[in-house]
Amino acid sequence: MLGLIKKDLLMIKGNLRNVLLFLVVFILIALQENNIIVIVPVFVSMMIFMTTFSYDEYNKWEAYAITLPVLRKNIVKSKYIASIILWLIALLVTVVIVGIMGFFEQNINYFELFGMILGCVFSIVLLESIMFPLIFKFGVEKGRIGVFVGVFVIAALLGFVFTGIDLDNATGFVDFFNKYYYLLLPLVSIVVLIISYFVSKRIYLKKEF
Repeated sequence: MLGLIKKDLLMIKGNLRNVLLFLVVFILIALQENNIIVIVPVFVSMMIFMTTFSYDEYNKWEAYAITLPVLRKNIVKSKYIASIILWLIALLVTVVIVGIMGFFEQNINYFELFGMILGCVFSIVLLESIMFPLIFKFGVEKGRIGVFVGVFVIAALLGFVFTGIDLDNATGFVDFFNKYYYLLLPLVSIVVLIISYFVSKRIYLKKEF
């Protein structure tokens, strides 16, 4: 499985020039609002990792991989582990960016930045947790379409639900979330990621090539 993880990371390394280009473009866009810069590396890491699925599909990697002495579940697991490694690298880059910002600016709200980073990571985890099973099931292009449709439907449902909620009566929940979000978001992210992995594994074990 280490070889599978290394394969994805080397594939990303081979596109390092594109990674840096993405990063620079997004940072230039985010310069209008300094706080947004801290979420750029994690967001870019997700976009770049999605290209590994495209390369695998283009080169018919999966049809070849299942002929190797590798368990199918390890093929799925390697994708999740490689993506997590990329998130950690992106978070390290984010820490460096925050450190540089703190060196040049004295009025930085680190608590606010931490909340933004945590929220961004949670959003990426949620998005990838939905996207991975769909890609394993339908392929890259159909999987992406499914994600966009799913996100739109979820957003519409959430909007419909929240219009019927009396926010004055929900202040207790809001206060609870604001107080413990730094624990709730990582916990929910782990649970969602584990569920996504088992769904992807089930799909891949039954998939025919």
